[in-house]
Amino acid sequence: MSDLSMLINGLKVTAERGATFERRNPLDGTVATRAPAASPTDAVMAVEAAAEAFRSWSETGPGERRALLLKAADALEAKTPQFIEAVPAETGATGMWAGFNVMLAAGMIREAAALTTQVAGEVIPSDVPGSLAMGVRQPAGVVLGIAPWNAPIILGVRAIATPLACGNTVILKGSENCPRTHALIVEAFQDAGFPPGVVNYLTNAPADAGAVVEAMVAHPAVRRVNFTGSTKVGRIIAATCARYLKPVVLELGGKAPLLVLDDADLDDAVNGAAFGCFANSGQICMSTERLIVDQTVADEFVRKFAAKAASLPLGDPRQPAPVVLGSVIGMGTVQHCNALIDDALAKGAKLVCGGKAETTLMPATLLDHVTPAMRIYHEETFGPVKAIVRVKGVDEAIACANDNEYGLSAAVFGRDIARAFNVARKIDSGICHVNGPTVHDEAQMPFGGVKGSGIGRFGGKAGIAEFTELRWITVQTTPRHYPF
Repeated sequence: MSDLSMLINGLKVTAERGATFERRNPLDGTVATRAPAASPTDAVMAVEAAAEAFRSWSETGPGERRALLLKAADALEAKTPQFIEAVPAETGATGMWAGFNVMLAAGMIREAAALTTQVAGEVIPSDVPGSLAMGVRQPAGVVLGIAPWNAPIILGVRAIATPLACGNTVILKGSENCPRTHALIVEAFQDAGFPPGVVNYLTNAPADAGAVVEAMVAHPAVRRVNFTGSTKVGRIIAATCARYLKPVVLELGGKAPLLVLDDADLDDAVNGAAFGCFANSGQICMSTERLIVDQTVADEFVRKFAAKAASLPLGDPRQPAPVVLGSVIGMGTVQHCNALIDDALAKGAKLVCGGKAETTLMPATLLDHVTPAMRIYHEETFGPVKAIVRVKGVDEAIACANDNEYGLSAAVFGRDIARAFNVARKIDSGICHVNGPTVHDEAQMPFGGVKGSGIGRFGGKAGIAEFTELRWITVQTTPRHYPF
């Protein structure tokens, strides 16, 4: 068990009145972490520290920001053993998933470092003689990043790296489910030598989240908010930001479809589907949730995929034996997925492999012949329980893929690349991969969704646009004529 501190203005601090909360391991209930339970007063202190630090940090040159970010990437990688211990303890995920998170997150920090010289503007032709008109990007101010537990290192880093590269100061509000994991990220930035107040870290008890977040959003110094998490909570964050007219980037839930066309390489599709469905036990925003398969190849695909899914090892991620599926985040996920299985079977679906679970160790589960009458057709499982929908032809596959409130990631498998690409273009999603899994991320890519999956984009130059102010500035270089 680990006791934590928060970080405000470069100092390790406790919460007001010493309040704490516990995070317990989802598999056996043992206490994994005891963390400060911040109050709104603590939250305001973090904002004020970040606002003061912004005055000097916003004036630092791109070379200085780049050098510190590169050091932070190295420091993050150096903490890999600590992450591999913390992630299974707090979330039940595997050490393999933790290690993958560190690798990708370090790359994100290095990509952010490369962006420091890309915060560029433009000269715009003016109708006023002698007017030099420019669109100039400048740091926005204090950025509040709210990160989730499911890909904790990747998404914790994403919440703060590009904002820092753009010259903003940040507050990372850690997830109540993995406060220790998120604290290790902030420690890496401290180890790199970021000045006091540039990176701040806050933790809160679950019951206090609303009040703590609102206290920060309401503060005039907070100029941007980013949130990754459920669509339900995202709507609350969006409404809070709307009240205070604060721009927000939201990356929310998903119900990612993977389309298997009649000419797909089925072995390739099975491998892509297995990774997309069962990485981190299906607890990824991009996880494949619906396998939309042309009926002409459905029997063979289901046979091959069931064999692959049934072979994936399941077990306690803290034990030496390597596993692909560790514990899910809690019994709430188990109860939700069990209810979806019961509903689907009662309405005619066929259980191909896996089944209901009694603990947070949930097996890879496939339900075939799923129809729109079943809850699992529409509802996000956020677990290792997946729906197979059989369709007739490309048009029906596209209609099925779009028959959902979400629109984050998608995938299309087919040997005719031109046809598969044209199918991809017609899917309502922010991301779509042809002959690749729905789960894929690269730091330089514009990452985000449409519909119920969010607004705005993380990554690369799209991230620069989100976390800077675009200003119109003119310089009159010759005498100007006025009408009076």
